This record gives sequence, structure tokens and C-alpha cells, in this order.
Amino acid sequence: MGIFINRTLNMKKIKAIGFDMDYTIVRYNTEAFERFTHQATLKKLVSEKKYSEVILSLEFDFQRVIQGLVIDKKKGNLLKVSRFGKVKSSYHGLSPIDFKEQQKMYGNGVIDLSDIHIQSLDTNFSVSNGVLYSQLVEMKKKGANFPDFETLADDVKEALDICHSDGTLKDHVRNNISEFIIQDPEVVTLLERYKRYGKKLLVITNSDFNYTKLLLDYTINPFLKEHKDWSELFEITITLSSKPRFFTTKTAFLKIDPATGFMTNAEGKITKGIYQGGFAGKLQKDLGLEGDEILYLGDHIYGDVVSIKKTFNWRTALVLDPLKEEIEAIRSSAFIQSEIDKQMAIKESLEHMLNDIDIRKNELHEDVSKEELNSLFSDIDKVNAIISDLLDQHKKFFNPYWGEMMRAGLEESRFADQVEKYACIYMTKVADLISYSPRTYFRPFRRTLPHEL
Repeated sequence: MGIFINRTLNMKKIKAIGFDMDYTIVRYNTEAFERFTHQATLKKLVSEKKYSEVILSLEFDFQRVIQGLVIDKKKGNLLKVSRFGKVKSSYHGLSPIDFKEQQKMYGNGVIDLSDIHIQSLDTNFSVSNGVLYSQLVEMKKKGANFPDFETLADDVKEALDICHSDGTLKDHVRNNISEFIIQDPEVVTLLERYKRYGKKLLVITNSDFNYTKLLLDYTINPFLKEHKDWSELFEITITLSSKPRFFTTKTAFLKIDPATGFMTNAEGKITKGIYQGGFAGKLQKDLGLEGDEILYLGDHIYGDVVSIKKTFNWRTALVLDPLKEEIEAIRSSAFIQSEIDKQMAIKESLEHMLNDIDIRKNELHEDVSKEELNSLFSDIDKVNAIISDLLDQHKKFFNPYWGEMMRAGLEESRFADQVEKYACIYMTKVADLISYSPRTYFRPFRRTLPHEL
């Protein structure tokens, strides 16, 4: 896959490159990980929230949720939203909400992501959250004695957070690392190339030191050719960074002794080493760099990309793993999309003729035969039927429940809009950069505006 460019990025000017760890320099087998997370969260709901053990029989369906959806916690709905905040498709539990009912609920209203009743599902780690919430709403709909929809959403999120924080997920990954973590030698080749070109390499992750060491030992060390250990490769490694707070709140750094894991207060300038916590402002100052001399790559649109742009103006790159399947589906369905475009052009031509008749009749007071009108309406109905059939065929190439991740009907999805606004470049995986020199000048294509067509 290539690099997709939203705005110019001159890599010659980039002096430091920071990386998130999970789903960025370390790739996961997403479906396997989310399947286990789903089951682990169910168990936490039973043990910590006292839900009925009947929920333990719920089976995981990886296709049920795509990245970029939002939960309406008040109504118990899962929504796909356009770049303008309009609801384009929705599910209540496991059932799609028909268009008329959706219009009654949301009409021309705009979904505000800052609303406390709206929860975004923006990362790969969100899939199990969305799937489980939908399943519990479905059970409640069928009579299960569950709390209200908002409490359901909060309980699922809390149970999931417990799985992340108490070692449930990390211990299982530690004991079954090859099942969940993908080794990618090209990532290591890329990192050592950047190092040769004089780039300072950083890791800024929300994972703790022990988990960070586990994953980097497994994915980086076996493939190093110019270094003995990943800690030599990275100038500074920051664990438990608490992004996005890392970019907004002045928190002290703790220095970690990699031999023992013991921590001490980091006094003075941040120099080469491994740390916990801290603040992006001090890191940037101690590196002696301007914001636009730092590039940061992450997988979380808000925690890794949006928050940086709103605070320190670092350059940003988004790693979007599900995009690979979407691109393949776009290519495979291109012949159908081409036919849809042709039929839409025919439909627009027929509608234009209908509009001309309307003007002749009402403005010029000409006589218009019913046969002429009926013929046009008949032709439009035939084209509509063809387009409807083609759209059904086109949908089969994408997610069976939600369709394309980056589109909501004819418009870009809300998720695609955020990617465009805040990510300078984006890619399916970090190793996609290996085809480009560390001095590449990335330039976007000139965008075509509607009036330029």
C-alpha cells in the first residue's frame, strides 16, 4: 500500500519521529484480540457489575462494528455519521433502523461528538466495545432485566477498561504472544533507516513499561541489524503517557531503570532513556525542536492526531489498519461503481428533461402531453431499479452491516472527515513508508471543487 497525503509534508525538515506502540509500530491480529477482549469483558460484567451469567454465551461477530461509528447512549443506537454530523445509517441492538424511523429520531439534527451522551468508537480497540453494547441492547429489547441504555454503555466501557488495567488482556497476550502480535521485519528496517538518516526516534505509548518491553522485545529485537536492543534504537521511550492528556497537562516525568523497572523523579532535561508519564511541551523543549520538526504516528484519531494538532502542531500520520480491506474492496467493485456512475448520469439527464417540461408547462404555458410525462417517469423508474440493483451488488464488497468505513452515502463519513482534517498523511501500516526515502516531499493531489468539474 502507498502513503495517502492530505497536506504537504517535507521529511527533510522532520528531525524527530515519534511512534505510538499498539497498532502502530506493533501490529495486532485485530480479530483475535478483539474476540478475546469481548469474552473477557463479558466476564467482568458478570463479576464486577453483577450481570446475569446468561450473557457469557454471547458470540463475537467481528463484522458487527467498523471503526468510526458512534454510540447514542440515550437511545441505545449505533450510528454511522456523515462529515456534516448527519446520521446516515443506524442500528438498535442487532436490527437496522429503517429510514423513516431514523428520520423521526434524528431528522436534520447534527450529532455533536462533544455531547456526553455520544461515545466514539474510533480505534481497533473499540470493536469489541461496540459489538458487546449492541448485543446487550438487543437482549434488553427482548426483555432482559438490564439497566437503561446509557448505564449499559457506561458499564461496558468500565468493564473493558478494567480488562485493560488489571492485566487481564496483557497477561493473556504475554502468554500467547504469537497469536495476537504480528512480527513485521520491514518496520525494523524502516526504523534503522531513519536512524541512519539522523532522525531522532521516539516511542510515546499509553502502555506500561513491562508491556512495552514485552512487545518491543518480540517485534523489534529479532530483526535488528545495526543495534543490539530496541532501547538503543529509540532516543526516548515514554510509557504510561496517558494520551491525550500528555499533550494538554503538565505532568512530571519519571525515569525508568530498564534493568529493574524501578522509577525515580526525572530532574532537569529529558535525555536519552526510558520514562513514564510527562508532558509533550517539556519533551519538545528539551529536544530543542519546533513543533513542525516532529512527526508523530499513531492509530487513534483523537488521542494521537487531533489532540496534537490542537496543542503543539506536530506533524501527524495516522495508521489505519482496516483501510487495507477497504481499498481492496474499492478496487474489486470499481466496475460496478463505474456502471452506477453511468446510470446516475442517465437519471440526471432524464430529470433535467422533466424539469424542462415543468418550465414549459408552468412558465411558458405550453401544452405538455401526458404520454411524454409518463414516458419520462417510466424511464426514470427503470433507471432507479437498475441503480438499486447495482447498489445492492456494490454493498456486498464491503462490511455487510455498515458498508464503507470512509463514506456515508455520497458524502465522506465523519471518521474520514477527521482523518482529512487532522492527519497530514495516513497509511494502512507503518511499514508502508519503506517505499519512500526519509527525505521524501509528500504532496497532496490538487483537489477538485464542485465548480471546477
